[in-house]
Amino acid sequence: MCNLAATLYSQEQWKEAEEQFVQVVEVSSTVLGKQYPLTLTNMHNLAATYENQGRWEEAEKLLI
Repeated sequence: MCNLAATLYSQEQWKEAEEQFVQVVEVSSTVLGKQYPLTLTNMHNLAATYENQGRWEEAEKLLI
């Protein structure tokens, strides 16, 4: 899922990448925990996806 999200991101398919990153964050938060390094990386990737869509407030919520 993460690789698909990253591929969509690199192709600038923001909405599709967002959908995948949301799922990745949900799964990694549940399975690994919210403070696990991979979960934090996934949250950063989702925030970057929001930023590319001009959705600054949503991105900021993930990074705080």
